[in-house]
Amino acid sequence: MELEFLGGAREVGRSAVLVDDRLLLDFGTLAAEPPQYPVRTPEPEAVVVSHGHLDHVGSVPALLSGRRRPAIHWTPPTGELARTLARDTLKLRGNSPTCPFTAEHVRRLGEVEHRHGYREPFPVCGGIADGGYEVTLYDAGHIPGSAHVLVDDGETRLLYAGDFHTDDQRLLAGTTARPNADAVVCESTYADVDHEPRATVEDRFVDRVETTLWEGGTVVAPAFAIGRTQELLLVCAAHDLPCYVDGMGTDVARMLKNHPDFVRDPDALRRAIAHARFVDGRDGQRERIAEQPAVIVTTSGMLSGGPAMTYVPAVRANPVNAVTMTGYQVEGTPGRSLLESGSAEIDGRVMQVSAGVEAYDFSAHADRGGLRKFLDPYRGAEVLVVHGDDAPGFAERLSTDGHDASAPELGATVTV
Repeated sequence: MELEFLGGAREVGRSAVLVDDRLLLDFGTLAAEPPQYPVRTPEPEAVVVSHGHLDHVGSVPALLSGRRRPAIHWTPPTGELARTLARDTLKLRGNSPTCPFTAEHVRRLGEVEHRHGYREPFPVCGGIADGGYEVTLYDAGHIPGSAHVLVDDGETRLLYAGDFHTDDQRLLAGTTARPNADAVVCESTYADVDHEPRATVEDRFVDRVETTLWEGGTVVAPAFAIGRTQELLLVCAAHDLPCYVDGMGTDVARMLKNHPDFVRDPDALRRAIAHARFVDGRDGQRERIAEQPAVIVTTSGMLSGGPAMTYVPAVRANPVNAVTMTGYQVEGTPGRSLLESGSAEIDGRVMQVSAGVEAYDFSAHADRGGLRKFLDPYRGAEVLVVHGDDAPGFAERLSTDGHDASAPELGATVTV
């Protein structure tokens, strides 16, 4: 197989790997200003998407321009999330040079998509018998519907691992899938980090919330809409913490109720959704909520937009209040600035935040130990390291440990 790395190589974002100039694995967007897209737009016969995060699926509708109609394969939640993200992109950037697709391209997804469950092999590009591939999706434990993608051409088995987690979360169980493969394309997002045990993180978060509420304060918990919001709703319900939920995460939570096979405990998720109070933002609702002793789970997770732009200014002046950052903060984002300096640029104005600001690592990615644990069965395979700030460094450490590992450069072509 010949792999061309159109995005996600030695960077985090816009993941895209083209196999034999025929099969495309992911086609994402790098969240920046302006956004960055894969280095070129290919014309594949088929596309397989690992999961519904912007950096893996955000550019997929652009593949349907003109007369191109490649078949697109994904799990049911990923198909739903792809549309949610595409509509949000159109709302923010539609009809501008920074958006590579239109509402018509999004509509065409329904004409070409094919939805699959886990461990159900399906033919792509005609199947192995006709010179194509057999593809199988495995639960990756990252977000609902996330998948490892196994591509078999009859001679070589390629495992595109996507983003994954090896530890359990309330929303999802960690991945246990280790299909046989000759080559593995593996993420390295947290290759230099050891996560705290999830139970420890949760206990610290709950203690902070309970203390803040007892003192009469409000907790604003910026969270990624997909996965992280629903995880926090489960935490709040489990500990009977009064909570509101606002932003895109509300639509995602409702959608996941319709896909019980793709979450760890569907009944717990239903209870968590019933426990939370959903916000629509009408008639000054957000300003009133920001004065209540409750947890407000809201987008965006990095304070780059969304209802958080209302809540953080509303709670910032009172030291009794708290802002709990629950996910990774990319350098240059307001969330990163808030953690490092106690101030952030919100809606064009730099604001000092007197409320307590703390970070809680609710990550849905495997850490250093999880990555090693995942890769240990693949010591005889070629490992191609992507999706990380120091992919070459992690590849070098893997090589020292006995793996055949390398970190391809952006735009590079590698034969496996």
